[in-house]
Amino acid sequence: LTDPAETGAATVALPQDVQAESFDWPVSLFAERTWHISRPLPERSVIARAAEVIRSATKPLIVAGGGVIYSGANDALAQFVAATGIPVCESQAGKGSLLHDDPRSVGAVGSTGTTAANALASDADVIIGIGTRYSDFTSASRTAFNNPDVRFVNINVASLDAVKQGGISVVSDAREAIDALTELLGDYSVSDEYRTRIGDLMAEWNDTVSEVYRTEDGVALNQNQVIGLVNTLSDPRDVVVCAAGSMPGDLHKLWRMRDRKGYHVEYGFSCMGYEIAGGIGVRMAAPDRDVFIMVGDGSYLMMATELVTAVQEGVKVIPVLVQNHGFASIGGLSESLGSQRFGTSYRYRSADGRLDGDKLPVDLAANAASLGADVIRVTTAAEFADAVKVAKASDRTTVIHVETDPMVFAPDSHSWWDVPVSQVSTLASTQSAYQRYADWKKVQRPLIKPSDR
Repeated sequence: LTDPAETGAATVALPQDVQAESFDWPVSLFAERTWHISRPLPERSVIARAAEVIRSATKPLIVAGGGVIYSGANDALAQFVAATGIPVCESQAGKGSLLHDDPRSVGAVGSTGTTAANALASDADVIIGIGTRYSDFTSASRTAFNNPDVRFVNINVASLDAVKQGGISVVSDAREAIDALTELLGDYSVSDEYRTRIGDLMAEWNDTVSEVYRTEDGVALNQNQVIGLVNTLSDPRDVVVCAAGSMPGDLHKLWRMRDRKGYHVEYGFSCMGYEIAGGIGVRMAAPDRDVFIMVGDGSYLMMATELVTAVQEGVKVIPVLVQNHGFASIGGLSESLGSQRFGTSYRYRSADGRLDGDKLPVDLAANAASLGADVIRVTTAAEFADAVKVAKASDRTTVIHVETDPMVFAPDSHSWWDVPVSQVSTLASTQSAYQRYADWKKVQRPLIKPSDR
């Protein structure tokens, strides 16, 4: 737990026969101790070489990962890019490395990224990965970085991740490495032309987000609008929590960061059911912040019972229950692969055995109320705004329930995720999807060319 590279969840398991036994522990075992967490410094020659590569770049791009946040390197990063003008995109874990209003922030990158970040990633001649694992979503399955001469500088406290993409491997604490680069690149700055392109691309994306956030009076809401309403009606210090389904990806590209601690999305395993339990934990850790839990049908049904815990313990959270009567995420993925959303809607079986009958009479709002939570059903933007006011003013867990259309999608990222499609199928939709898959496979790159040459 005290090693920044190896830290993670720890399980202490006691066999049942040991649990009941007493033991004469030495008192010194319980003495208070403060553990020092090390900040490994970058090697001088390595960070100097990294600075040389960055200095040679005309279209550099920083990929900020979770390591920026774990290192507490946000301020150092903001100062570095303010001086150099290098744009910053973010992985899911790195979201919040810069706030939305920072002119160098271009938002999420990769399969669930913004069009601004992905356009810059496609052309970048030097990618500076800071605290990122280059997960499959971040690299868009190795299709995001398309410049034939692209080079990588990887700053990571874990050597395994620092050597990826054939990059210059800077094994170091993120903040220490950024501080060193700030000193070494004191007179470096991107061109005015590149700054203009960054601004234009981000302005275009911001317009796109504003458009999908826009609501109409008296009209039923879609998921983009629900996210937008939570984003604008919550206080800047409030926290949004999410984990699985279509919403983590939508939040990654759409959510406008106003506070570095305002975004808590478990997307490492896309863990269905984490949302309410995780939201309780966030509220316990930060009782002065309201916690908005974004959860859909599938995840809610996995672990709705944690509402009872919230009620019992008096831990107030605000679940936003988005009911679309099915699995929106897997449904969308199924459709993109030509499988026509097979089995992803909550419907009765019809006479021919298919799951395409009437909707199941599932009332998740009634279920939440039965577990002891206050529930507000909403349909329109005005009703949603009123519900948020009530929920924030209350000292009890309050569920805001809204039904949405799963066929209204978030804006396209102009990106890809490698999920194989059947090579042989009698379905025209699958045949078409396979052709798209084959076309994207041609774009995919191994990214193993050494960057230190």
